[in-house]
Amino acid sequence: MLSGGRSSEHEISLASGAAVHEGLVQAGHEVIGVEIGRDGTWRLDGDEVELLAGRGLLGADVVFPVLHGPFGEDGTVQGLLECLDVAYVGAGVLASAVCMDKVVFKELMARAGLPQVEYRAVEHRDWREDPGRVLDDLAGLGLPVFVKPARLGSSVGIVRVAEIDELAAAVAQSLGHDERVIVEAAARGIEVECSVLGHTGAPEASVPGEIVVANREWYDYEAKYKPGGMELVVPARLSEAARERVRELAARAFTLSGCEGLARVDFFVDGEDVVLNELNTIPGFTATSVFGKLFEASGVPYADLLDRLAWLGAERHELERSYRH
Repeated sequence: MLSGGRSSEHEISLASGAAVHEGLVQAGHEVIGVEIGRDGTWRLDGDEVELLAGRGLLGADVVFPVLHGPFGEDGTVQGLLECLDVAYVGAGVLASAVCMDKVVFKELMARAGLPQVEYRAVEHRDWREDPGRVLDDLAGLGLPVFVKPARLGSSVGIVRVAEIDELAAAVAQSLGHDERVIVEAAARGIEVECSVLGHTGAPEASVPGEIVVANREWYDYEAKYKPGGMELVVPARLSEAARERVRELAARAFTLSGCEGLARVDFFVDGEDVVLNELNTIPGFTATSVFGKLFEASGVPYADLLDRLAWLGAERHELERSYRH
């Protein structure tokens, strides 16, 4: 199991990793816990791990990455695991990179015709050359808007902008995290999340859950990870048609992006109107995280869920090794 990592979500990854470690042990697995430091060094019990191409990783049958954000969820570690020739849980290199970049993901979904919140992308070079032109373009989204680094997770660096004179500072702040920023129009309705499990082309979508945030305007970092910051209502308080639409779109987004193993797909739902927000290829696995809770409500206990994910990773690796390159 891999946890930690170089991103700002290092501590969340460690918390997720501790929960996954315990669940895998309960499922009967022997777990080797490798921690990736903030400097990128891989360590086992304090000793640096030697990585040799084609030699696997410490004799593990399957690697379970529990890494959030850049240098872990974006295809970089997945590429390294491919070079080591070891099976691993979750999306491969391409799907990880696509889904980590909110702009690329949304453009892929738009091409397939999936309904989404209106958005604009801001490139750092364009902002440096002509911020006024960028702000004029963003004005078409109306207010409020959410300004986000394109390739971070867990609501890191996100700013809600309700006044036009706050927009430039918000864009500049987000560009301090990433060279590409996405600005999204505020969506109507409630926030709904759906977990997905399986292989590309044959995904299994969970019962959708509704996110209820207490004493906050939106589902920010503290609401996600602070105890009592949010309430998960399962099943989401939707019509049967809207609930099935969420599950259908979650499965389609999973397949279109080429995901494997697991994902959590986020939506806004207003009556019968369902709008796709984003997809997370390595969702949180802490005690308050939604992914496991939704499958538990769907009849798959946490330890069984982790066991299935490990087997899915092994199956995919065996299949991919059967192809000639």
